[in-house]
Amino acid sequence: MKKRMKGGYLLVLALACFLVFGSAAQAKEEDTIKNGVFAEDVDLSGMTPDQASEAVEGFVEGLRDVQIVLVAAGGNQVTVSAGDLGISWGNPELVDEAVQLGTKGNVIERYKILKDLEHENKVYPIELSFDLQAVNDVLIRECTQYDTEAVDASLVRENGQFQVIEGKTGYSLDVETSIDKIVNRLTDGWDYMPCTIELDVAVEEPRGSAEELSAVQDVLGSCTTSYTTSNGARSANVENGCALINGAIVYPGEEFSACDVVTPFTAANGYHMAGSYLNGKVVDSLGGGICQVSTTLYNAVLNAELEVTERHNHSMIVTYVEPSADAAIAESSGKDFKFVNNLDYPIYIEGYTQNKHITFNIYGKETRAEGYQVRYVSEVLEVNYPPADNIYADASQPIGYISTESAHIGYKARLWKVVTQDGVEVSRTQVNSSSYKMVPRSATVGVSTADPQAYAEIMAAIGTGSIDHVKNVIAILTAAAAPEAAQ
Repeated sequence: MKKRMKGGYLLVLALACFLVFGSAAQAKEEDTIKNGVFAEDVDLSGMTPDQASEAVEGFVEGLRDVQIVLVAAGGNQVTVSAGDLGISWGNPELVDEAVQLGTKGNVIERYKILKDLEHENKVYPIELSFDLQAVNDVLIRECTQYDTEAVDASLVRENGQFQVIEGKTGYSLDVETSIDKIVNRLTDGWDYMPCTIELDVAVEEPRGSAEELSAVQDVLGSCTTSYTTSNGARSANVENGCALINGAIVYPGEEFSACDVVTPFTAANGYHMAGSYLNGKVVDSLGGGICQVSTTLYNAVLNAELEVTERHNHSMIVTYVEPSADAAIAESSGKDFKFVNNLDYPIYIEGYTQNKHITFNIYGKETRAEGYQVRYVSEVLEVNYPPADNIYADASQPIGYISTESAHIGYKARLWKVVTQDGVEVSRTQVNSSSYKMVPRSATVGVSTADPQAYAEIMAAIGTGSIDHVKNVIAILTAAAAPEAAQ
């Protein structure tokens, strides 16, 4: 019993001495870090907070020149530094923790911590941080340059034969996941030595194979229309649009857009000013006549029994196909002709012009039964003939001026798909319905003159409502005015 009291007395005495002498020492070192405290390999012993922060900052600064190799698309290597990635010290709070080590808690706790430090160092981990924007900028600037788009296998038709051109694999850097990969690698277990990081690269395989494309041999649908009455500019537009579509390959499930292929309607893209429909009139525009291209393709697509997903009829009737067999496109109003390849094999679109006729052939693999045939029948539901001529007097133009617009008969029509097997009709389904404006013949007539008699005569002619009569009166008035002008 007395021995226990003696031992307890000695412990109390030791603690008392610690409080007296240790407190005095603590007063001198209250703002310094205890011996045996490290930030990883950086010895912080005896340092003030500012000195400790400076030491760790210096350590991190020394890592800025460490080289990091980033492996981009195609195995291309990009060497950057940790500084390029915005390296910085991520846990500066460790200095406060180090300073407070051995100063918090009761006497026994502090005593134990100091004794432990005599036998084992206290090591704080240095956490690193990286600037996500800097990492993103490096990836965009240095690594995405090696991205390549996939190139689908394709066909070239020369001298009546197809030749398969192999595709190319595409590679594209996944920037977002690559940022995470870089940061995770350099903040979790990095030994501060140069290292290599494989970036996340998405692989896009090309569509089509030699085996798949070699099956494209059969004409599934065809159509030819004539533009023999077209002037040079309109003819050039038809030929240009046809050439732009020629050679297109549409893979199974893919949608083809005529507008995507033939636009923009600019001189640089090969187009000329030619007549087109606008608000019930024929006006000149770049690309006038392009709708004959989309219409001819539409009929070839129908014969191939591909899935039409968008089609618009013209505002007024056209003469190169039957009613409801047309397909108008217009970039300005958003009209397009689209279809989907709903077959199991790719299709190839061949387009050519010859002797002012445009032809489209749809090639693919024929799977329809022998004796199977499809044809399309136009049914006119209503015909609206235009009334009397419309004549407009134009005081800004002299007598003798006349500009006419042809009449257009209005129609309502629908198109039927008729399927026969061995000559026997097996189905008849409606494909579309169309409505075309009726537009009367019209003329704008110049009436400006200093001759009251001539003015009265031209106005009287306009009052008859007959463009033909107006033309006769103009001929008489201009003939009479010619001798006077010669005198």
